[in-house]
Amino acid sequence: MVNLRCSLPRRGCMLQSKKTSVPVYRVLSRQPPSSWTDCSRVVEEGWGSMHRMSVIASTSGGDEDVAVAATSLMPESWHGPARKIMEFFMDSKPPKYAWRTLAALVLGGEVMVRILQGKVHWKNTLDQLDLVGPKSLGVCLLTSAFVGMVFTIQFIREFAKLGLTKSVGGVLALALARELTPVVTSIILAGRVGSAFAAELGTMQVSEQTDSLRVLGSDPVDYLITPRVLACMVAGPILNLLCLTMGLAASVFLADVVYDVSANVILDSASRAIASWDVITSMIKCWVFGTIISVVSCSWGYTTTGGAKGVGESTTSAVVISLVLIFIADFALSFLFFQGQGDALRQCV
Repeated sequence: MVNLRCSLPRRGCMLQSKKTSVPVYRVLSRQPPSSWTDCSRVVEEGWGSMHRMSVIASTSGGDEDVAVAATSLMPESWHGPARKIMEFFMDSKPPKYAWRTLAALVLGGEVMVRILQGKVHWKNTLDQLDLVGPKSLGVCLLTSAFVGMVFTIQFIREFAKLGLTKSVGGVLALALARELTPVVTSIILAGRVGSAFAAELGTMQVSEQTDSLRVLGSDPVDYLITPRVLACMVAGPILNLLCLTMGLAASVFLADVVYDVSANVILDSASRAIASWDVITSMIKCWVFGTIISVVSCSWGYTTTGGAKGVGESTTSAVVISLVLIFIADFALSFLFFQGQGDALRQCV
């Protein structure tokens, strides 16, 4: 055992053993009760990778000191290759992305369990729904409208040369419902909502507000993470449906005003080509994408370290990882939902 003695620091500061280089955990109190005389108490105890660390505050003659004790976790009977292998695994530090990925999986599982058990902080959930839903609706609708108009220009330009103007509405409806609307809506949510989640939780983590919640008896997963994930799971499909409507409306408007293609032609072609399954799969996709965005953003924010710089890095990383996972999940879901040859356009040719 290694014992180090030093003056008791101010409350909340971190101690570290120079011999073992293992951080020791926080000192809870600086001033002992006035009735203490020649006694000692364990202030807080933590675990290092190879040593068990104990912080002991003792009083003698009114002065309080701190003793840091490091006890090896390795059994004394272990020798040779077995000891070296255990030392390697216990001393090795996985890369940051590895434990963040593990944290995202664990937090995602905890959130799903709490939702199924009904352990939801409804007031916070409604607040987050306001952020994800109404406050994100304007930019989502605007983006969907211009995406629909851009594809209308390209489709009408090419289809008119082939005499397939009547098929434009069906192709637009399928493209918007199956791929464009859920992906574009999720990208907007990742940039606006995901970054806000990561920055907010990261700031709370580095400023120790999450620790304060634990002291007050509240679980940060219940109070902070579950409402955000549930809000994205609920608002994502609704936003997707509204954006699909806006994209089609903008396409009809541009085709009628600029290219003299009647709105009835576009809408009739769209109604013939699109099926209820296309709308359902679109909403399922956006539900999956919203879950990915919220879990990744909350996990990256919740595991932030390093002060203001760490908050910025976590926010950027959360958005980038969310976008990559959205495209990967979109491929997987499209491959799952739309196998074989399709015949949707036969109805509108």
